[in-house]
Amino acid sequence: MSLDPSFTLRSTTVSRLRAAGCVFAEDEAELLFSSADTGRELDTMVERRTAGLPIEHVVGWAAFAGLRVAVDPGVFVPRRRTEFLVEHAVALARPGALCVDLCCGSGAAGAVLLSAVEGAEVYASDIEPAAVRCARRNIEPLGGRVLEGDLFAPLPDVLRGRIEVLVANVPYVPTEDVGLLPPEAREHEPLVALDGGSDGLDVLRRVAAEAPDWLAPGGHLLVETSERQAARAVETVSGCGLTPRVITSEELYATVVTATRP
Repeated sequence: MSLDPSFTLRSTTVSRLRAAGCVFAEDEAELLFSSADTGRELDTMVERRTAGLPIEHVVGWAAFAGLRVAVDPGVFVPRRRTEFLVEHAVALARPGALCVDLCCGSGAAGAVLLSAVEGAEVYASDIEPAAVRCARRNIEPLGGRVLEGDLFAPLPDVLRGRIEVLVANVPYVPTEDVGLLPPEAREHEPLVALDGGSDGLDVLRRVAAEAPDWLAPGGHLLVETSERQAARAVETVSGCGLTPRVITSEELYATVVTATRP
């Protein structure tokens, strides 16, 4: 049961959030009220949010592609623009498809694939132990499996050459730009989930190099990138023998590269 706030309490909460720089103070206040059972719990949540903790870490979940995805402190928060990536992954996955979610973070993509694709078989992996624990809460109750390790390393060898849809939401922020990210990201999310190396494409290069060995013939790799990196991302996957296509969403400010194994 959530807290039933008075007008004064609601107004005070919105003011506290706005003073802390929360752009969507009214929406966040509603979310905090719906998550708190007591005034003391609400006050604690507001304090954590005004101290800079992402709202998703404060309430413990994020809305993503129609799902409520658990998000623990220290875990990368799934972005709304990444719904565009997952939407296309779902569209490419036939019923019963073997899918993999690399750099899975909270496991949001894997959870959506399991929920939206009939009979999907989903594996997910991440190098961060906190992310793996969180992803297991989101994916394993739906029938998927989450593994800890670096990219493809923890995947069972039996998957090699059989993956039909490979989602890899790799970090793609150039190292020198990490410091320009909002404090919510750079202070409360793991650096390994943000820093993509000098040009932001280091992890993509590693994924693209191994992907042809893991993808089934006609299988698809889908990655999110920035608009300014798209051309180099295309060169990267093309150089690994994959056939690329760039898809964009102006509404979500999202750029996705799909790369298909011939």
